[in-house]
Amino acid sequence: MKTKENTYQKINTNRNFIINCYKQMLTNIDETPLIPLIDNHPIDHTVVDTQSIAPEKIIQALSIYFQLMTLVEENAATQYRRNIETQQSIAAIRGSWGEAFSTWKKQNISEEKMLAAIAQTTVIPVLTAHPTEAKRVTVIEIHRELYLLLVQRENTYLSKLEQNSIQQKIINLLERWWRTGEIYLEKPDITDERANIVYYLSNVFPSVIEKSDEQLKSSWIETGLNPESLNNPDIFPKINFGSWVGGDRDGHPFVTPTITQETLLLHRKTALALIQSQLIKLLKRLSISAISNPTPAALQQAIEQKTKALAEIGNKAILRNPHEPYRQYVSLLLAKLENTISNKNTDTNCYYKSSTSLEEDLYFLRKILTENGLQGIAEDVLFPVERTVKCFKFHLAKLDIRQNSSFHDKAISQILKANGATEYDFENWEEEKRVTTINTLLQNHNLITDVTATYGSEADNVLDCFRVVRHHVDEYGSEGIGSFIVSMTRNLSDLLVVYLLMKETQLLATNIRVVPLLETISDLHNGPSILTKFLQHPITKERAAKLNHTQEVMLGYSDSNKDGGTIASKWNLYKAEKELSEIGQINNTAIFFFHGTGGTISRGGGKYHRFLESMPTNTVNGTIKITVQGESIAQLFGNPLTATYNINALSSGVAKQVVASKTKVKEDDALYETMEFLSQKSFEHYKDLIETPGFIDFYSKVTCIDVLEKSKIGSRPARRTGTRTLADLRAIPWVFSWNLSRIALTGWYGLGEALKKLKDEKPTEFQNFKSNINTWTFSKFLMIQTETNLILANTEIMERYAQLDNNDQERKVFMTKILTDFQNGRIMIEELFDEKATSRRQGQLDNLQWRNDKLKVLHLLHIDFIKKWRTTPDENSTEKEMLLKKLLSLINSLSSGLKNTG
Repeated sequence: MKTKENTYQKINTNRNFIINCYKQMLTNIDETPLIPLIDNHPIDHTVVDTQSIAPEKIIQALSIYFQLMTLVEENAATQYRRNIETQQSIAAIRGSWGEAFSTWKKQNISEEKMLAAIAQTTVIPVLTAHPTEAKRVTVIEIHRELYLLLVQRENTYLSKLEQNSIQQKIINLLERWWRTGEIYLEKPDITDERANIVYYLSNVFPSVIEKSDEQLKSSWIETGLNPESLNNPDIFPKINFGSWVGGDRDGHPFVTPTITQETLLLHRKTALALIQSQLIKLLKRLSISAISNPTPAALQQAIEQKTKALAEIGNKAILRNPHEPYRQYVSLLLAKLENTISNKNTDTNCYYKSSTSLEEDLYFLRKILTENGLQGIAEDVLFPVERTVKCFKFHLAKLDIRQNSSFHDKAISQILKANGATEYDFENWEEEKRVTTINTLLQNHNLITDVTATYGSEADNVLDCFRVVRHHVDEYGSEGIGSFIVSMTRNLSDLLVVYLLMKETQLLATNIRVVPLLETISDLHNGPSILTKFLQHPITKERAAKLNHTQEVMLGYSDSNKDGGTIASKWNLYKAEKELSEIGQINNTAIFFFHGTGGTISRGGGKYHRFLESMPTNTVNGTIKITVQGESIAQLFGNPLTATYNINALSSGVAKQVVASKTKVKEDDALYETMEFLSQKSFEHYKDLIETPGFIDFYSKVTCIDVLEKSKIGSRPARRTGTRTLADLRAIPWVFSWNLSRIALTGWYGLGEALKKLKDEKPTEFQNFKSNINTWTFSKFLMIQTETNLILANTEIMERYAQLDNNDQERKVFMTKILTDFQNGRIMIEELFDEKATSRRQGQLDNLQWRNDKLKVLHLLHIDFIKKWRTTPDENSTEKEMLLKKLLSLINSLSSGLKNTG
């Protein structure tokens, strides 16, 4: 407890320090009127006069303030974990490798089984755009510089002069930030979004993996396990990356085949440059002299073979380092890699056809070093290079290709029509007819499409995309291609259509996966039936060996939430994971899930270790693939130490599930029945809300959804087809708009009513649920996350946004429903935990306390500008465009303040 108290004291000291630096910077640049806004005392909202202070400056001042608070909080979290490690033990840090190893030791798990679990672990973060904040790479780099200065300041041995120097650097950096500007004022296109993703992949994650590996090794040794066991990079978790930017075509007209082609090549170019830089570093560090260290015969032979294969280039490479055979060997690898980069040499001995060949060459070097007593050097200088190659390979990140099933249906209709079919309305056929037709076409060896022909916009687009993939596979192999993901998978035919498109583009013989994306609650119910038919299809069986008898299934957290509310969504996802995993076992296929999560509970967010602990046993299968979307990228991975902690939480969490899967776990039927009751009651209550007449009208007025539909946040439209219906609205702006109004109902609505009914109608079951709230990880995670959104909601601000609806009767109906369930939710969760949120949730409440006053300023501005924007009649006027830009800046600033909005 003392550690927590000290942390709160220290974080407040650090907050005051950074605010003072900020105030000094504003003074230096003659912006003193802004100081009262960012000072650490309550704001008098009556004196915030946008007539005398430009709104743009208010927005920018507070946006930077919020981000500074986040940087200080992240630094405090890191320091807190360090203090826990020092005062208690590494095992006390939740989500750490130390916790995992300590737990396993207590369970008498052998070292051999521990190592097997680590080696079986695969972690695949998939970065996506959907930005609820559109930070420029320049600002991301300023964040990193500032964080490093804050870390330097932690050094207690610094002199007063050194402390002053750091403070002045921070003040100067803040001025640079102020003058840089926060966001893209024009709508970011895909190349902007792609640049952000590639920045993280090439500049952030390589060092994060190195730090993660170091922590794993240190934790292993600290726990008293054999240090010699962890000298092989093959034992470490497989950490690979994915991306959707440039491949996610679902409702995104700007992701053209050309964009996909450019993205695949950019990934490859960046990966090769990253590996090249690592090999150059290895070359510099591998300074082993042949004069004092005899050259192993095997190494000398390898050098001669590679020199001969590379001819003149090889001879030049070895001449640079006479008497240094290890450097000569690495020089030859570099020469071969440079040929790979230039892509000009046709002799397969002179370039690397795939990263596997380079991995083999590095493995040989490790073997030589180890056999000749240079194990320490292998671990110090070679290990990081091997890990970089294993993690990023020659493609940096696998690019998933996603498209909506309805788009594919239109494409097939166009192809059938062009082929002279009398019936070609494929999208409206019954499922049996669709399956029969596709199967007939799959069995026919003749192609029904031609590269020289045109079929229609959807057909041409999707065929050209598949042909781009085919061309890339022909040139470089399939390593850089992720999966073909089918949004809104409703039936078997939705997946077979992709098989047909793959057949038409000669991709069926590859190991590219076809993946269903189950999004709505109805889809989750139908998922087991769809998966059974798909796994039993002849083509799936024929391709099974290429895919190592595994099947990826993507789960959509966002649309199931929009469809049925957060409680029904989470419970149906939980049940679907169990059922789909069992279907896999029956069909001798290991199912692994791709979790389409976002930052908030509404979209599957939450701390990674709790998220993984809440999974049903025997459903992780050694792999976690998970989207990291929008603001989550910066929050989870922008800070190097926070990023390391999160990668470790993911990988250790998967490893713990691998070990847990070896033991039989008795499931509590009573608790499952209770969750079924809660899910049903919350679902009914949620449906009652969204189906009440006038709901869409109320929602459209009290949130900024109309602004988001027109805004410059992200390159993707807010709606899939442009239809103004709840069904067509993307789940991200749905969640985002409610959170910006501080109603945040997507994260809690329905729970209060469901828990109240459970207590009133089933008191015994309620007591049993309550007594197990801390032991059943699923229910604990669900309640904590729901409460997080209840705390984020704010009744005063809710009411302010509600006033945007000038229909008094409509407003009263909906706000009564919302406020009643809000109060019930807070009361019932506190009763479940037998403790008020004020004692249990000090961290979140403390963070909000430093933000709420400032947030209110922005909310009031936001409401004011929404009114002005809506009442400006001319859609194409300069005034309306300027108001939209101000709203964009406000939305970004509010996102920074609230932290989890989309």
